[in-house]
Amino acid sequence: MDEKDWNALCILDQEKNISRASERLYISQPALTYRLKNLEKEFGTKLFFKIKGGIEFTNEGLHLVEYSREMIKKLQVTKDNMINLQNEVRGTLRIGVSSNFAQYKLPKILKQFSTNFPNVQFNINTGWSTDILNLLNSANVQLGILRGNYEWYGRKTLLHKEKLCLISKKEIDMIDLPKLPFINYKTDSSLKALINGWWHDRYSEPPFIMMETDRLETCKEMVKNDLGIAIVPQICLQPSDNLQIYELSYHDDEPVYRYTWLMYNQDSLKLSTVNHFINFINENTDI
Repeated sequence: MDEKDWNALCILDQEKNISRASERLYISQPALTYRLKNLEKEFGTKLFFKIKGGIEFTNEGLHLVEYSREMIKKLQVTKDNMINLQNEVRGTLRIGVSSNFAQYKLPKILKQFSTNFPNVQFNINTGWSTDILNLLNSANVQLGILRGNYEWYGRKTLLHKEKLCLISKKEIDMIDLPKLPFINYKTDSSLKALINGWWHDRYSEPPFIMMETDRLETCKEMVKNDLGIAIVPQICLQPSDNLQIYELSYHDDEPVYRYTWLMYNQDSLKLSTVNHFINFINENTDI
């Protein structure tokens, strides 16, 4: 059993379908089936069975999938440590980043870091902060940049804070807010809780939700076309948007802040690439 087998089992476990798994592995379906049959022969047991639309692993197969995950992690750690033994700062930095931060802040950060350390490559995963936290917990990334407050037992540094803002095309009176058409967008639970918390602090009536969009940027475009109002984090706002912006605060005049955190495990600091990136991003939070 080797690295190709580990990868094949892990991807097959994710897809639960031989055809889709073979596409992700860039091999033919017969080649994947042949590899799986050889594994069953090697271990003398059936690893999976076919069901309508895909496959399910047997208990023995699930055990081998878990073993494969652990071996992939160990191999990656070994590769990282071997590269780290060299004097040069080189290797692949695996980072998980909240989507909004990835869109508005990350490209400039990576560009500058690449200029300083040209022999470092990046493996970037983006998504909602809950997804990034899962990647951190499973050690699929070395560093996580998350927005909102999440329980984390490793190292945690505040990178950035911004205000939550209400946006509209035209001037509005905040007293009239519950009567105005409100545009929602899909986002992570922490931002939803922040928006809902502010609303309940200021109003006894629920918002008049007129529209639901799948992305924050789509929501902002709707507001630009005067189709409603929305509440968004400051990070996504640009002067060129030409929007009315109202910074939110609670009844006690305390501003509503959205926090961005850098999270990682203590063991990651053994790697020079991780160390240099943490130092760089902490020194350049204004990028």
